[in-house]
Amino acid sequence: MTDSESVRPPAVIYATLMSRCPRCGKGRLFQGFLDVAPSCSACGLNYAGFEAGDGPAVFAILIVGAIVAGGALLTEVNFQPPYWVQGVIWGPAVVILSLGLLRPLKAALIALQYRHRAEEGRLAQK
Repeated sequence: MTDSESVRPPAVIYATLMSRCPRCGKGRLFQGFLDVAPSCSACGLNYAGFEAGDGPAVFAILIVGAIVAGGALLTEVNFQPPYWVQGVIWGPAVVILSLGLLRPLKAALIALQYRHRAEEGRLAQK
């Protein structure tokens, strides 16, 4: 392996799905469920400058809303179950999908911020 391959950042999708450091792909990105670690344990990248804000929640709302609304509509049109059955099906689906998407979406936004050198208050220079 050459030096250029060893410092090549991992793909955004890998850093996202594995919740790894966007620079080296080895260190953990999170220290809890959604708490970003202070820095990478492998390469020392300081995560303090990365802030996903409300982005992951907004994307999760849009994705989960589309899935649940579409699924509930298809279920209603095809099977016409009682409303309590719809609630039993789609209530837990909302919770599970929302919690399942928040962490990868936050990791994706942080990895994209690193990849595009985004900083607060300025645009990336090429």
